[in-house]
Formats: sequence, C-alpha cells, structure tokens
Amino acid sequence: MKTDHELIKIFQNGNESAFDDLVRRYLPQVYGFFSSFTGNKMVADDLAQEVFLKLYKNLAKFRFEAAFSTYLYRIQFNLANTYIRRNRWRNLLHLDQVPEQADFDNSQEIGWAKTELWAAVAGLPKKQRLVVMMRISQELPFRNIAGILEISEDSAKVNYQHALKTLKTNVERIK
Repeated sequence: MKTDHELIKIFQNGNESAFDDLVRRYLPQVYGFFSSFTGNKMVADDLAQEVFLKLYKNLAKFRFEAAFSTYLYRIQFNLANTYIRRNRWRNLLHLDQVPEQADFDNSQEIGWAKTELWAAVAGLPKKQRLVVMMRISQELPFRNIAGILEISEDSAKVNYQHALKTLKTNVERIK
C-alpha cells in the first residue's frame, strides 16, 4: 500500500486515480467527524464532499512539510468553523429544532441536547473550539492536536480544560 505522500506525488504528476485512493482512505473519518458534529447525514455528506473538493483543488500545492493527515485536518476544521459561522443564527434560534407537540419523545430530547452542546461549542473562542472538536469528534490525542494547531501539547490541554469549564457553565445555565 502506498503512503499518503507517495499518492500525492503520483497525483501531482497527473494520475488522478491516486486522489481516489486518498478519498477512499480518509472519507470514513471525514464523514464520521461531520456526522457527529452536525447530527445530520445529508449535511455531513455535503461537508465531507466540500472537504475533498477543496483538497482536490489545492493538493497540487502540497509542500510535504507536514503529514497529509495534518493538512486534511486543517481543511476539515476550517470548513467546520465556516459551517459554524454560517449557521450560528440557526443554532442560537433553534428554528429547525422545534417539534410538533405530538412528536415529542425521548429521542428528540437527546437530539436537542446534542444540538445545545454543539451550539455551546460554537460559542467558544476559536482555539478552544478547535481543540474540543478534535478531541471529542476525532478522539485525537493532545500531541496530535498540538501539531495540527501548531501549539504546545500543554497549551492544547489548557485550552481543552478551559473549554470544558466554559461548556459546563453554559450548559448548566441552559437547564
């Protein structure tokens, strides 16, 4: 099996099937992140597709200075931040979450709790938000998070702890 860097070099030399191999390798991870992040399979599908479209357009400029996974995470989390900014009003107003009286059940309540949590995450400062998203959605170790964000591992841990404290306060305020 070829490494990511080998596939990128092959792609940069004009063989587009190498890009297909990268997509097959990373699509489950990217889709899984957006699926847990949005709670909506169609939105997750669209966002994952957008990640790979951006990757396709920019892979020719890849400089091999970092691991491909780091490059992909950056695209993924930049898109997640864009999604949060675009949909902040919807998260705050919850217009798409209002159930009809007869439809209220426990599963709807669980969905609301997840929406509330991600809305609270969206309100965090950018660095804290990124650390929380990577730690919770991708289950990345702090060492990897630090490398992706170009911060120290201790800084990643501190940002995570501050974010958890803020989230706990905000979620308790909602109750």
